[in-house]
Amino acid sequence: MRYIIIGAGAIGGTIGARLADAGHEVVLVARGAHYAAVKADGLRFRAPDGERVHRLPVVEGPDALGALRTNDVLVLTVKTQDCEVALDTWGAAPVAGGGTAAERLPVVCAQNGVESQRIALRRFRRVYGVCVWLPSVFVEPGVVSAPGAPLTGVLHLGRHPHGVDDTVRRIAADLETACFEAPVVADVARWQYAKLLGNLANAINALSWPIAGEEAGRLYERVRAEGESVLRAAGIPHASGQEQQAAHGKVRWAGGGGGSSWQSLTRGTGTIEADYLNGEIVLLGRLYGVPTPLNELLQRLATTYARERRPAGSLPEAELVRLAHEAAAGGVAFGQEDQAGRS
Repeated sequence: MRYIIIGAGAIGGTIGARLADAGHEVVLVARGAHYAAVKADGLRFRAPDGERVHRLPVVEGPDALGALRTNDVLVLTVKTQDCEVALDTWGAAPVAGGGTAAERLPVVCAQNGVESQRIALRRFRRVYGVCVWLPSVFVEPGVVSAPGAPLTGVLHLGRHPHGVDDTVRRIAADLETACFEAPVVADVARWQYAKLLGNLANAINALSWPIAGEEAGRLYERVRAEGESVLRAAGIPHASGQEQQAAHGKVRWAGGGGGSSWQSLTRGTGTIEADYLNGEIVLLGRLYGVPTPLNELLQRLATTYARERRPAGSLPEAELVRLAHEAAAGGVAFGQEDQAGRS
């Protein structure tokens, strides 16, 4: 199989580099300065086992490849807010022998949250979900880093909305050769919802990293508690903390950085995934009648900071905690929160 990595940033670049290390055929899809750097000098991949440069085919879109192959696998690793454009672009690509990618090829959604595969299923007949446990960093255009060892990451895979098949087993087998653990599960969403609860902290880290105070730690506990209450109300199961710890035990790294949302603010992309992390909890809370004021606050602050390209970590921790207390008490409208965030 040939793997087309749509969004060769931190996650996609790492998956692509590791698959290439293991001898699998890989095409990278990138844009802007990252595309130019990889095109000119290759993808520089940094990991505990050394640094290497991968001179892989890199394209900005499907036209550069002509008709896609029947054995191509599309691996979607853009942020969820960029999914629709990517899926529409690649879904319409012709496949050798007739038909389109959306009709004939599998798409593997490897992102935070749970929304991307639902978006994909509106367009593609064969959709697979991945619960991504993969510490990685977009260092600069042309350079990605993955500090995990001895495994680079753990990627639970399954068909969406449920089940397994020969395609996902083959993809998992290839990933297993490429320094990943890739369990094939019939209930991949259960793992993704567990990861979602952890990702509710992404906005906190993006806004106020580094977090040092005990009150900020308690804020995450309250944010997560909202998420757990919503999932219970919706009857949505999720993997336990013990299951996650057992699954992730082979990935060790020296921590640092504020996560994917922090990286979005740092790079000044103008967008952030909070609508599909904290916003997923807000959506479910509204559907099932569960108050989620803290997740709503974080969603709104994070999207405002991204849209206005404010620096990562520029909201003082004490101010974030104050806003959270007021939001929980129902006493602050977002316009006031926003003004406070500017101070």
